[in-house]
Amino acid sequence: MVTEETTSPTGRRTRVAILFGGRSSEHAVSCVTAAGVMGAIDQSKYEVVPIGIAKSGQWVLASGDTSQWSLSSAALPEVAPSGKTVTLAEVGGEHQLIVTEPNTVPQELGSVDVVFPLLHGPWGEDGTIQGLLELSDTRYVGAGVLASAVGMDKHFMKVVFESAGLTVGPYVAVTDREWLTDAEAVRKRVDKLGFPVFVKPARAGSSMGISKVDSLEGLDAAIEEARRHDLKLVIEAGIVGREIECAVLQGRGTEAPRTSMPGEIAVAAGEHQFYDFAAKYVEDGAAALSCPADMPDEAIARVRELAAVAFDAVGAEGLSRVDFFYTPAGDLIINEINTMPGFTPKSMYPQMWAASGLGYAELIDELIQLALTRKTGLR
Repeated sequence: MVTEETTSPTGRRTRVAILFGGRSSEHAVSCVTAAGVMGAIDQSKYEVVPIGIAKSGQWVLASGDTSQWSLSSAALPEVAPSGKTVTLAEVGGEHQLIVTEPNTVPQELGSVDVVFPLLHGPWGEDGTIQGLLELSDTRYVGAGVLASAVGMDKHFMKVVFESAGLTVGPYVAVTDREWLTDAEAVRKRVDKLGFPVFVKPARAGSSMGISKVDSLEGLDAAIEEARRHDLKLVIEAGIVGREIECAVLQGRGTEAPRTSMPGEIAVAAGEHQFYDFAAKYVEDGAAALSCPADMPDEAIARVRELAAVAFDAVGAEGLSRVDFFYTPAGDLIINEINTMPGFTPKSMYPQMWAASGLGYAELIDELIQLALTRKTGLR
């Protein structure tokens, strides 16, 4: 599928900095995602420079040993701080990686052609790292500053979707000030939604801090759990319907976004009430993907059409996964867009593309090529 040149102007392999870890609660998921990409990327075309971000925010040179970043129920991978700090700076017109440590002369590691920021959650998927890369005039994979910020905030995401004519489910947005100053008013607003509801941190992903609440009595505890991850919350009315996902890939040049066949998640019966963190990443067999989803042809076409609308509505670039509810009446209600979806080999985004004819390694290749052809700044 990829036909562009994959070498830099100097004739060497294109140098790709894989950026992972980060300060959010999704640190471990980011590490696993990076392991998947490093294990599949074509080393004959790309020179990979793994850069980990510790939970403290420090950038360090990381190991390229993918086994170090595996995820299990017993241990979560984590980037360890180091006495050596990596920074990205423009030196002599090139984007150089610089290693600094106390009482030593900074060491230049060479230039970087493109950054693949495999960061989930705040301080990575929310526009912050994208802003840093824009400031350093460094090309990168994925959505830009605004699209990343909108896609991270479940409240403003819904506002944008509604403005684009997409149907969203009933919800209540709750700020920290509202909860601390008038909790009873919040309870009344949520009660009007009806139960069950899903209480979610507004700006976290991978089902971190999400609770299903079946009655008003359980609301306060669910809110406090969500507040551990984000002081702004979105509380959504439960919707009767199947959860359908669609993977979107930016078109080349002026081409429209490309969409995969829609997929459907089946969560195994047991302790998982919904598609939670453990079902997504830890427990084998806890969830399975059916792609294409068992839907009428016209519904499949509609999912793909609306997924592309959502992608354009937030101004996304590179990749996104768009999630819908498909109701018994045949309606499609958009749930959310994820501008840096889970990207491990078992994650739904690459699985849907694989089922649509684009393999994992090819997908990585295409995303890097899209980033290389895209300029930084206003576009």
